[in-house]
Amino acid sequence: MAQDAAKVPPRRTSRGKRRRNKASGPPPASNGCYGALDLGTNNCRLLIARPDRQEGFTVIDAFSRIVRLGEGLATSGRLSQESMDRAVSALSVCSQKLRRRNVTLARSVATEACRRAANGRQFVDRVRRETGIALDIIAPQEEARLAVLGCHKLLGPGDGPAVIFDIGGGSTELVLVEPDGDLPKIRAWWSAPWGVVSLTESEGRENLEGKDRLAAYERMRNRAREGFARFSEWLPKDRDDIRLLGTSGTVTTLASVYLELPSYDRRAVDGLHVPIDAMRDISQYIAKADFDGRAALPCIGSERADMVVAGCAILEAILDIWPAGELGIADRGIREGILRSLMARDGYRM
Repeated sequence: MAQDAAKVPPRRTSRGKRRRNKASGPPPASNGCYGALDLGTNNCRLLIARPDRQEGFTVIDAFSRIVRLGEGLATSGRLSQESMDRAVSALSVCSQKLRRRNVTLARSVATEACRRAANGRQFVDRVRRETGIALDIIAPQEEARLAVLGCHKLLGPGDGPAVIFDIGGGSTELVLVEPDGDLPKIRAWWSAPWGVVSLTESEGRENLEGKDRLAAYERMRNRAREGFARFSEWLPKDRDDIRLLGTSGTVTTLASVYLELPSYDRRAVDGLHVPIDAMRDISQYIAKADFDGRAALPCIGSERADMVVAGCAILEAILDIWPAGELGIADRGIREGILRSLMARDGYRM
């Protein structure tokens, strides 16, 4: 670990609070399986689930792999052959799972990397030929809607406005919502062109690992804050009882560091509410640490150590414009939103 790196912030005596909500109403009986696949700039994720009377649905199979589809996209404007090969390999596994589980209805979406890449459509065609999966390149607004639908039940209680955000690999979606019955009403949304992959590549790994890495971190934080400037203008000025909920690998990873977990545990993280001061302390610690220091943290490891710094910069930029007292953590989002949409279409109450 670098000599100028601070110690890991001590675990708070007031542990994060967990809040959960269950779906209402018994769904009609069905043995059908539904599938939801999210191919992002950094990850490929699949959920297969059945409707459930208590929880809305029960996951019966899942898959997640870091594929870094958007690697090099910021400079070349294209998906590289290597990144496409990695993604197709992961999607082939997903295709096998969907067939083995006899999934009756599925939706597969692709986000920022495929939206931005000059060869994004050609890649989608290749995926269909080689795996049978029909990827739908969705617009940022649809991405934000699905994320809200998938995780809004983890919002803390209150009648005030809330911001739900999703830090992705190539973009960050922010949504301002207000209470409106079972599903919050979307008042404004914004898609900023900075995610953990694009922001890392824009700054350069050599700067992030150099002796002036704190200066590089501040540049990334300022760049993200500028990307959110338009959205911040739409935020209400009288902000009593504000709430904040994040869904992404960044927030779940930082929550794991906060809990000092020896390995990732979704049950401990999903639904957690963490004091904002703790999240800032952890973000600053990660910004100061070198690659080896970050990789030594159990829930970061070498696979996430190079991207997590950018995620922290984006998170702090969000905290700058929406200073809530605590951050809700959701290990759910687009895939869960897809599942709820598909099941609601078939008459299940979500």
